[in-house]
Amino acid sequence: MDRVPALDEPLKKLLGGPTAKVMAEQLDLHTVGDLLHHYPRRYEERGQLTKLAELPLDEDVTVVAQVADARVHTFNGGRGQRLEITITDGSGRLQLVFFGRGIHKPHKDLLPGSRAMFAGKVSMFNRRLQLAHPTYAKLSADGDDSAEVVDSWAGALIPIYPACKGLESWKIAKAVDAVLPSAQEAVDPLPASLREGRGFVPLPEALLKVHRPHTKDDVEQARQRLKWDEAFVLQVALARRRHADAQLPAVARRPAPDGLLDAFDAKLPFTLTDGQRTVSKEIFDDLATEHPMHRLLQGEVGSGKTMVALRAMLAVVDSGGQAAMLAPTEVLAQQHHRSITEMMGELAEGGMLGGSDLGTKVVLLTGSMGAPARRQALLDLVTGEAGIVIGTHALIEDKVQFHDLGLVVVDEQHRFGVEQRDALRGKGKQPPHLLVMTATPIPRTVAMTVFGDLETSVLDQLPAGRSPIASHVVPAQDKPHFLARAWERVREEVAKGHQAYVVCPRIGDDEDEKKAGRKKSKEDEAEKRPPLAVLDIAEQLRSGPLQGLRIEVLHGRMQPDDKDDVMRRFAAGEVDALIATTVIEVGVNVPNATAMVIMDADRFGVSQLHQLRGRVGRGSAPGLCLLVTEMPEASAARARLNAVAATLDGFELSRIDLEQRREGDVLGQAQSGVRSSLRMLAVIEDEEVIAAAREEAVAVVGQDPDLERLPALRTALDALLDKDREQYLDKG
Repeated sequence: MDRVPALDEPLKKLLGGPTAKVMAEQLDLHTVGDLLHHYPRRYEERGQLTKLAELPLDEDVTVVAQVADARVHTFNGGRGQRLEITITDGSGRLQLVFFGRGIHKPHKDLLPGSRAMFAGKVSMFNRRLQLAHPTYAKLSADGDDSAEVVDSWAGALIPIYPACKGLESWKIAKAVDAVLPSAQEAVDPLPASLREGRGFVPLPEALLKVHRPHTKDDVEQARQRLKWDEAFVLQVALARRRHADAQLPAVARRPAPDGLLDAFDAKLPFTLTDGQRTVSKEIFDDLATEHPMHRLLQGEVGSGKTMVALRAMLAVVDSGGQAAMLAPTEVLAQQHHRSITEMMGELAEGGMLGGSDLGTKVVLLTGSMGAPARRQALLDLVTGEAGIVIGTHALIEDKVQFHDLGLVVVDEQHRFGVEQRDALRGKGKQPPHLLVMTATPIPRTVAMTVFGDLETSVLDQLPAGRSPIASHVVPAQDKPHFLARAWERVREEVAKGHQAYVVCPRIGDDEDEKKAGRKKSKEDEAEKRPPLAVLDIAEQLRSGPLQGLRIEVLHGRMQPDDKDDVMRRFAAGEVDALIATTVIEVGVNVPNATAMVIMDADRFGVSQLHQLRGRVGRGSAPGLCLLVTEMPEASAARARLNAVAATLDGFELSRIDLEQRREGDVLGQAQSGVRSSLRMLAVIEDEEVIAAAREEAVAVVGQDPDLERLPALRTALDALLDKDREQYLDKG
């Protein structure tokens, strides 16, 4: 008979409808297995108290603390009553507030000296943290706690679960008790030899120990084991994708001697850096093989990635193929088209009067092109007349046909979905080679996790002639004269014949989408001030500190022709200051621009600030980046800005960025499946686990690609690769 495996049982059967509904809607937990993998966030020791001093604002928290005092206040002439209770943990104090009829029970329960677990949302009132109407469960002083709270917590450790409104940590703990017996039937995905070789506890034991530990050692054993499961299953999925890709046929592309690439190299006015040579060799070696290259090219802002990518494209054109370069925005596609045709000179005028015999045609294809130009571009691609095409995702539309697509270069992968890159790969007679570029430095572990199906090359040398960039935080609130000085510095740069960018988080007309800038942070909420906007700031600067300068605005909702016109005039030196949103974040290259003022800099992420800063210092004159903020000195936002000002090393900043953000944001939606599958594994801290799991996974897949001898691992893999993750990992 077909029995539902214990871990696939719906929670509704064991916990009843209402609890199961909240778990499904708020925590995305649907089956017994889901709940068993909803691990405690941390553990409280029964005799110890929590750090109240470090509670995050606006989050649902669970704390264990002692009541210091309790007072009833009356207001509205005695008609209203409010119970204020102060709880303490030795590190700090927190106020609890109960109103109206709801004060009688807590007043009776929470006497000074008593201990309890409290759960609620942290808010700010009169500049003090408080929990309004928290739910609570009493703990006895001698450890003999009521059945409702710590039913089966045999040890001295109380697990605190990630909770939500309507389902406090202790209620989740009770639900876990109901499903814990099923843990015995958990199927172990790790091959026995690996498990024994590394001395891991079996999976059922790990699940038991993570939920109901007796000692800290229990927790440690369980965490190590469960981290390995996540890392290993994910790395097996990636290893299988790499293995499948390696079986695909591709046309080997080798540059012709004395062909287009040699002609291009001969006219270069500078020599390539050692880094560019090394990375080029890795790429050319890949292109010369008969299965598709899948390579991630990471390069610091301004390290010359475009040059490396262009030489790869020329090599493919040399061998009779075509190359496509995909940019995330029209501004960037136009910029790339301009700089590539300039670099190539007459070599980009194949088939035209005055063009070189070795040359090819370089066409631009974007969504906003006029019909005749678009028709011509499509014709050039299908006949093979155009060797190189540069465009936005308009390149992926069904109408676009290639003569012989040999290489796809994707710029700024983090803006670009896997589905899109795969749609483009389907355009070749055989799968084309793939080069993905990013200027956002990615720590090695994230590269192994998020981009685990790609080999990685790193360009960390800046080309000669790049100038240093000085970065300073401008605290506009504490020291308004610093902001006045910032505008003076802009005028000084313009007086020397240079240009400046001023970047704002928003556009500033009524349609402003929420997506402009970052999601509101806690500190923004406290300020309640909308982020500064391009149109407002431009107005203020024109009539104020930058009066008399040639000022233009640039933002995402302008007509493409207008955007291109502004960028062209800025590049030609006809505009002194460009007031823009983050449309200038990547790829914009104006060597004469030396100053960058970022308004409300605290509203941007660390890597975004680093990207923006990379727009200056691109010529022979030194760059200046001013990070303007109204955040107080002690805030986390200021610490983040100080970190950006202190280093130009993108890899160092990406590490800081990751440490400050939640794991989920990092993996984000970049690759849909990874985020939701990682519960225990922390991508930054667990570098060794990920690296070791990758090695083991490669060995396992090498011996048994279809995992026929490892049915339990196959099952775990199927669970990881549910519908949308299947798309993420299994595109051929």
